[in-house]
Amino acid sequence: MQLVIVESPAKAKTIEKYLGRDFKVLASYGHVRDLPPKDGSVDPDDGFSMEWQLYPDKAKRLKDIQDAAKQADRLILATDPDREGEAISWHVQELLRQKKALPQKVDRVTFNAITKQAVTDAMAHPRGLDDDLIDAYRARRALDYLVGFTLSPVLWRKLPGAKSAGRVQSVALRLVVEREREIEAFVAQQYWSITGQFEMDGTPFKARLARWRGDKIERLTITNEADARAAEADVKAGHFTVDSVETKPLTRNPPPPFTTSTLQQEAARKLGFSASHTMRVAQDLYEDGAITYMRTDGVQMDGSAISAARRAIADRYDGGYVPDQPRQYQTKAKNAQEAHEAIRPTDFGKDKVGGGDHARLYDLIWKRALASQMASARLERTSVDLSDGTGKTMLRATGQVIKFPGFLALYDEGRDDSSEDDDARLLPAMAKGDAPAKTGVEVEAHETQPPPRYSEASLVKKMEELGIGRPSTYASILQVLKDRAYVRVEKNRFLPEESGRLLTAFLERFFGRYVEYDFTAGLEEELDDVSGGRAQWQAVLERFWRDFKPRTGEVMEQKPSEITAALDEFLGPYLFPDKGDGSDPRVCPNCGTGRLALRGGKFGPFIACSNYPECKFTRKFAQPGGSDGADSGPETLGTDPESGLEVTKRSGRFGPYIQLGDGKEAKRSSIPKDIPAEDFDLDYALRLLSLPRDVGMHPESGKPIVAGLGRYGPYLLHDGKYAKLTGTAEIFDIGMNAAVARIADAANGGGRGRAKAEPLKTFGPHPTSGGEMKLMAGRFGPYVTDGTTNATLPKTVEPEALTVEEAVALIDARAAKGPAKGKKKAPAKKAAAKKPAAKKAPAKKKTAE
Repeated sequence: MQLVIVESPAKAKTIEKYLGRDFKVLASYGHVRDLPPKDGSVDPDDGFSMEWQLYPDKAKRLKDIQDAAKQADRLILATDPDREGEAISWHVQELLRQKKALPQKVDRVTFNAITKQAVTDAMAHPRGLDDDLIDAYRARRALDYLVGFTLSPVLWRKLPGAKSAGRVQSVALRLVVEREREIEAFVAQQYWSITGQFEMDGTPFKARLARWRGDKIERLTITNEADARAAEADVKAGHFTVDSVETKPLTRNPPPPFTTSTLQQEAARKLGFSASHTMRVAQDLYEDGAITYMRTDGVQMDGSAISAARRAIADRYDGGYVPDQPRQYQTKAKNAQEAHEAIRPTDFGKDKVGGGDHARLYDLIWKRALASQMASARLERTSVDLSDGTGKTMLRATGQVIKFPGFLALYDEGRDDSSEDDDARLLPAMAKGDAPAKTGVEVEAHETQPPPRYSEASLVKKMEELGIGRPSTYASILQVLKDRAYVRVEKNRFLPEESGRLLTAFLERFFGRYVEYDFTAGLEEELDDVSGGRAQWQAVLERFWRDFKPRTGEVMEQKPSEITAALDEFLGPYLFPDKGDGSDPRVCPNCGTGRLALRGGKFGPFIACSNYPECKFTRKFAQPGGSDGADSGPETLGTDPESGLEVTKRSGRFGPYIQLGDGKEAKRSSIPKDIPAEDFDLDYALRLLSLPRDVGMHPESGKPIVAGLGRYGPYLLHDGKYAKLTGTAEIFDIGMNAAVARIADAANGGGRGRAKAEPLKTFGPHPTSGGEMKLMAGRFGPYVTDGTTNATLPKTVEPEALTVEEAVALIDARAAKGPAKGKKKAPAKKAAAKKPAAKKAPAKKKTAE
């Protein structure tokens, strides 16, 4: 028996279909072990030796692999064809060696696509494990561990609120923060544009002012309205004729097939997918055999795939769309060993696969790969100059026509932050001396715009340009920034949070070298040298550790107050920008005598007045120099008529709140966001402070129903169970009947899982078994059943799109593998085997005693 190890059960199922009975395919379910999250897992003093720990949830998986390995004559490690795949194979081999279960013959095979041809070819050409790739994996894992476990304790003690920092994620965060700084420092400049409206042979067109009073006009030449109106008058008064017509042919070549990075960028632009979602969907498509491996830096396609693409183009279009010679692309990846074939369909004859997001992403991959082998697009760019006769005023019209679409007939690459292109306009035919009719003049005021915030696509593109990280890691890096609340996403753009800005400032001030783009990119190149066999991994780690460890020790010795003072000075220009009137930007706007400075608190940094506690002015950290968010102290709303205590409105870490009286025992309540500011007064404050409110006694249980405001919003509480309310106002307005109904609805919703499951879809009787075929929602995803056989739907098949024929085929394929019940008998046997092992004799002794 030959044992084959892959990562996922979906991949195992597919491969089992291609191999004979002599093969058994098991899944490791990803990595089986990792460095334990504790100090000492990597020992720099012992050659960076590593202590590995088995994932607790992988013990059963490994036991199954171990038992099968003992019966196998040959072990075939068939994990993914990249560094992580090589590492998984190495871990499995090492664990089996430790358990003395490693077969005599061990081979490593890789394939770029899960097709019968690719798998059988790979099995016929095995190799050994790639030690260079394994060393590169160990180097990266050790490096990330050492940075995280050495730097994070420094952050926890010196920077309240900071969660962690990472070697690559901190540099990615710096990009987001620096872009925000550029936007805040940007000073908009006004400029004016003058455009003439013309018509020639019934076709309207526009021409912009290109020369005025003999001077060339650039975008920022006219910066005031007076000049704009003067130019408008000259254009209105002028009689314009065509002075010159220039036509230039243009050629656009198709982009190469997708790499991991370009797929993430284009899916973000065109489909609105996050990088992590793109990779999840692509993984499903790969495991179902629809596309080639999706973690790659390569842009070339296999020769047979190129031939297949050219045939598909010829079938779809006429011969003019197929170039004379196949197109060859060169990868930009510096490490050729990790640059595999580009992402492409495994079958160019399939223009559709699956449904929903899977279908949309497959369509994008199919079109891009097919277009990469299509003919170039031929265009014609026309530029027409119109002069008023004096030569002092001239207008220019530009246009572009597609003479032959070529690859554009199928696919056009998206662009980040693209604006309307004047060149794309169509111009009427004109010749020198023509006098088109002038129909009007447009004068528009504009403002220069700051650089746009990063989208997922543009941030991935920037990281790739700088050589920061590697494409296969971008999705996880961006997800970590979001999960740790260092950034937030608004309108698909990254904005840094307070914690992210402060962390970046801290790292720039105290660990500047390690968040430099060139340093990080250089370290990536060294790690690539390890995977290429050009560098020794411990030597790379030693060079990094030699400087990094002493630096963390120096920062750890500093007092928190010293850290805060250093950050106050470092961030001074941002927190206290020059007002432009010569006044001190640090003067407290509340008392007028104190000076503002950065302070560290239990929940993070803030700006405060030096005259505290006399002056209680504070401002949030991430609001430079402005009054927005400033808290000049408690705002008195009035006096509670019952207690006689003062009711004040205050600002806290979690937003505005109200307080009754003073001291630790003072009653407080947050102010919900759904209360309009203009409606919030003393009466509303007292109502909030009076919560929770007794609605009454439940007519059936006789127990009280209470309405209140909790951590997760407004609620009803009855007999220990909660029901949500729609808004704050409902807390005070809801009556007994509505409350009882709402509680009943919540109770029914809670018991929904115990009700008999209804089919999502029915297909009629199965042609062989006669059982009613139904589509059901299962615990592990949708499945189709005829009452006897259950068949799980492939991830690329949308449940709504499942046809009768597909349902029959899935059930028949599952039935052919044998009943699933056989797999469930093993635990029963073990249980039966354990019964005799129960030690009843000692129990009898105890009884006798």
